[in-house]
Formats: sequence, C-alpha cells, structure tokens
Amino acid sequence: MDGTLLAIISGRDRPGVTAAVFDALRHTRAVVLDMEQLVVRGRLILAVLLGVDSADVGDVRAVVHEVATRVGMEVETLPGAPEEVAASRGRINVTVMGAPLPPGAVADLTVELAERGWNIDRIRRIASYPVTAVVFEGSGEQDVSGLRRSLAEKSRALGVDVAVEHAGLNRRGQRLIVMDVDSTVIQDEVIDLLAQAAGQGEAVAAITESAMHGQIDFAESLRRRVAALEGLPVQALAEVAGAVRLTPGARTLCRTLKRLGYHVCLVSGGFEEVVVPVTAELDVDRIRANRLEVANGRLTGRVLGDILDRAGKRRALEEFAAEFDVPLSRTIAVGDGANDIDMLDAAGLGVAFNAKPAVRDAADTSLTTPYLDSVLFLLGITRDEIEEADAADGLRVRHPR
Repeated sequence: MDGTLLAIISGRDRPGVTAAVFDALRHTRAVVLDMEQLVVRGRLILAVLLGVDSADVGDVRAVVHEVATRVGMEVETLPGAPEEVAASRGRINVTVMGAPLPPGAVADLTVELAERGWNIDRIRRIASYPVTAVVFEGSGEQDVSGLRRSLAEKSRALGVDVAVEHAGLNRRGQRLIVMDVDSTVIQDEVIDLLAQAAGQGEAVAAITESAMHGQIDFAESLRRRVAALEGLPVQALAEVAGAVRLTPGARTLCRTLKRLGYHVCLVSGGFEEVVVPVTAELDVDRIRANRLEVANGRLTGRVLGDILDRAGKRRALEEFAAEFDVPLSRTIAVGDGANDIDMLDAAGLGVAFNAKPAVRDAADTSLTTPYLDSVLFLLGITRDEIEEADAADGLRVRHPR
C-alpha cells in the first residue's frame, strides 16, 4: 500500500462506536497501522491510522464518514504523517503534580519542553486526588539532565512538582525502595520528641535543624543530641513511639508496592527502639537504624555501635540491593535531609520528599505534597489501579491512607 489515511472520530461516548467503525472498514482493503482511543468525561476520541492504496483513498474516506454519521459522531480524515523511527529518538515521561494544577503551570512547562526540542506525544491523567497528576509522554534527541534542571527550577516558582524520567523498562522494573524514616515515613523527628520528654527540646531541635541542612556532621550532631537524653527513663521510648504519626500515604505506598513484589526497606538516623514498633504495620522487609544504650532502666546518653550516617545510608541501600539481587539502576530512594543525599545519588531514582534545598538539588526529582503515596505516580501507577487493588483485597474505605 502506498498511502495512509488518518481518521479522527469524536463525540458522546456510548457502547458500540468502535465496533461500528471497524465493522464498516472490514469491507474495504485498508489495513490498520495504528490506533488510539480516549474517553474524557463522557466524550470519546478515536484516532485510526489506515494503510490504503492511493486509488482507494476516496472509497475508504466515504466509508468512515458514513459510519460516523450513522453513529452520531463527528469525523475528520486527512493523510497520515510518516511514522517516526522510535529507536532514533529518546523517550521521556514528565510527571506533573499539583493541588490544584493551574493552567499557567502547564503552559510554562510545556513551553519549556517545546523550546528544548521535546515533542509531546501523549498526555494522560493518572490521579485526581490527593493531587492532580498528569504524565506527558515525550520524544526528542536533547539532553534529559538539562531539561530536568530547568523544569525543577520552574516547578518551584510555579508551586507544582515535576519529575523527568527516561521511559522504558527500567521505570517499570524497579523492585527495591529504601526510605528515610523521620520526616519521610513519619511526620516527626523522634530525637526531638525524646528531647522534649527529657526537657531538652529547644537545644536539641536547634542541633537537629543544623544537621538536616548539612551545617553539622550528622554523626557528631547525633552524639550531642543523644548526650542530652542522659537519664531519660527507658519507658519514654514506648511513650514517644505511641505519639509518632505516620505520614499520610505511607500505608498506601507500602501496601501497593508490596502487592507489586517490591522489597520495602527503611533506613533511619533515628532509633530502632522507636522505628520498629511505629512501622510494624507497614510490612517492611528490612530496617536499619541506630540503637540507644540503656543502663538501670535509663538512657546513658550514648549510641551503641557505629552511627548510621550519610555514608551508612548509602551503604545500606547498596547492601539491600545486593541481598535482594536488584541492580542499583532499578532502586528507588526517598528522603528529606542532608544525610540522605548519598543514598539518593546512588539509587536509580532519588526522590526528595518535602526536603531541604540542598537535598532537592541533589535528587532526581522532588515532591512537595504531604502525601507519601505520590511516589507511586512517579512510577506510572494510577490512582484507579491503587483503588481497584484495595477493593479486591476487601478494603472498603475509599483510599485508606
């Protein structure tokens, strides 16, 4: 066949439209080269690329118009453009999230894509709450790292989150996620809660803030903060564990990834005595955290063994990956503080979650929403898929976070 015909059919969606179109086409000599169908709020758009001989174009066009009129749809037919050779162009997924998602942000981000030589091939919404998340599937031959940096800068000014990732199997094949705990999986900083129980809240909070911004070596800052806890009764650990709050979406994130066969691991500069009971319901595979020394029922103000610091978190990621036989290129790391930077850098996808500026700059992408399950959207998992899986498991509350 020496020609192509692109038929675009649109109108109110109802059963049988697609069947009617292709049933009519079966009586022609056209062949199907490509097709895509989309329904948006009850409106159907069906695009069909047909291969036709030039002598048959008029007859095929007439058939398409006749069937569209019969089913009450609008139709446009035009010559099809030549197909791009996919292997010669890079493919990316740009995920945009906002609560809400303003039109101006979409305008500025898509202008940036166009100016940098990226074509938008497809747009689809993957979530409507707790954020609106839209994926732009693009193709081009330009620098992805440069695009990521420019969109990250724009996203901060626009008040939305943007993630740029290479499309392909690696995005779907990631099978290990390693997450920080304090201010990531949980909403609190455990050391600050312990300090409040010990009457040292303000002093320890100031040290914590400096450490999270990278102004003080983490190991040294932890020793100083733990020293302030000397004499605190050991039962305070259980009391603090009872007061800690999981981050919204933590349950959904872990539950969904476990269904997909992911290994879920936690690394914390905090303390195993609190992290383990707080995260017990999340069904995580491994936990690595610091341990507090206790004598005569009270904290001594010292940490047992080596401190899990910035280098230790990266090492934990690498060791978990080796244990579960997952290449580092297929791992995900999520964190918020300076001591997470090496871990984020080593992972295939490093996600800064409500993080400090230095961490956002170092990560592949950043999320500023308070919902940890937004990480799922970066992996192309839709809200509908999450809810369908929950319903199949008998979870009756709509999206229990």
